[in-house]
Amino acid sequence: MAVRTVINAAGRSVPVEINGRKAVPFKGVGKHRPRGGKYSPPIPTCNDFPDDGNKVVKSLEEALRKCGLRDGMTISTHHHLRDGDLISNKVFDLASKMGVKDLVWFPSASFPCNDPVIKYLEDGTINRIEGSMNGPLGRFVSDGRMKGTAVLRSHGGRVQAIQDGEVKIDIAVLAAPTCDFFGNAKGTGGNSSCGVLGYAKADSMYASKVIVVTDNLVDVPCYPMEIEGNYVDYVVVVDKIGIPEKIVSGTTQITKSPDRLLIAELTAAFLEKSGILKDGVTMQAGAGGTSLAIAVFVDEILKKKGWKSKFGFGGSTKYMVKMLEEGSMGYILDAQAFDLDAVRSIENNPHHIPYPVFNAYNYHSKGNLTSMMDIMILGATEIDLNFNGNVVTHSDGYLLHGIGGWQNCLHARNVILPVPLFRDRIPVIVDEVTTLCGPGELIDVIITERGIAINPLRKDLIKSLKGSGLPVRTIKELKDEAERICGKPRKAEFEDKIVAAIKWVDGTVIDVVRKIKTK
Repeated sequence: MAVRTVINAAGRSVPVEINGRKAVPFKGVGKHRPRGGKYSPPIPTCNDFPDDGNKVVKSLEEALRKCGLRDGMTISTHHHLRDGDLISNKVFDLASKMGVKDLVWFPSASFPCNDPVIKYLEDGTINRIEGSMNGPLGRFVSDGRMKGTAVLRSHGGRVQAIQDGEVKIDIAVLAAPTCDFFGNAKGTGGNSSCGVLGYAKADSMYASKVIVVTDNLVDVPCYPMEIEGNYVDYVVVVDKIGIPEKIVSGTTQITKSPDRLLIAELTAAFLEKSGILKDGVTMQAGAGGTSLAIAVFVDEILKKKGWKSKFGFGGSTKYMVKMLEEGSMGYILDAQAFDLDAVRSIENNPHHIPYPVFNAYNYHSKGNLTSMMDIMILGATEIDLNFNGNVVTHSDGYLLHGIGGWQNCLHARNVILPVPLFRDRIPVIVDEVTTLCGPGELIDVIITERGIAINPLRKDLIKSLKGSGLPVRTIKELKDEAERICGKPRKAEFEDKIVAAIKWVDGTVIDVVRKIKTK
């Protein structure tokens, strides 16, 4: 049956219903105002729990059975263990063994280690994934092979959906490096320390049933507790929840590419000469090679000027930790550790503070950390002439990335995208993005190895760079140069079938991904 679609405020054709539930089309930035109250899970009673507080059960299978696992339930997991996660797949191994069907997997993100769940999408154990799709999982969805429609949300959008009851989690299975028998848990300690558990906060508070899985059971109290035992139903102890070397997902290293280093240098120079970089600045940068190089150059400028960043928001890396330890950054507020240096810092430095996305990114809350940030360094797979951004597909149309915190970060005061002019001889700047993830009005500056394009809406930034000597160009000039070098990219061809919906930070539908047309 054909799905009814409408044209949203961004000019994209989107469905009014997704997986049998009403969907609200994107209305424009800041235009959607939520109504009603927050979702409330069932009220528990102490009558159902042991007086001695010991919630440990013998196995994950027993915990799932006690939680009443059955067809059609929504199961959530978090991704702090990254590519070293040994728990998420196990949930579906057990569900398949128990004969359960049509589950909805609601991860905060997926990694290559989760590719084995494809067999459970094929056999019907899992109906759909509402979370990021990477690599083979994304290709599986783009080929139209998943039964249900995928829903992609930002990290903050995921919290918004949980809080608002758009997604009702039946069972949250939360891996924790350290936990006590009552269910208090944290992201540090033991052999599988991942630093923080910020992505699991909302799951623990709003899920109907919560299982904490740990390989490091300690006596009460586990402190400082990021997950509170009063929200936890069962505790499961296993031999190993994660592989530390893969939690890091490869060593985060500064790029050695001359082009990427030039982009990093231009970005640092832009920040300094525009006046955005100043004493007391607040900032966030990612963990990619170019972003790490930018952080190093920024650190050098801060030290040269005798300035200090008030705080950095993480995903944290060893380079941000170095800034904290050497005094050029006052605090790190951290939702995710990207390397083992960051994990160590969270364990030992009181100025390195776990800070859940529930507090940082949720758009349906009383204020938002990102709007207080001076500098936001982000990437993109595509940017178009209207500064619109895409982070989930490439020009070939395949769904190969999650949104992460990208959309939430667009609300910072200065959003800067340092990107190469082309990747694998495919231009990054295009006439129109294949998939719209973020409106151009929120993206301020594009920095490439061949020039800097400033959004015409930011007349203040354009004025600030007059006489700076920096290579300021129009975005069309950059696009034209890329096409002279690489040729015009061939547009992907799609069928009508919608395989994934892209939600905006307020829960509205900003765009969709359609099935790739086969030859």
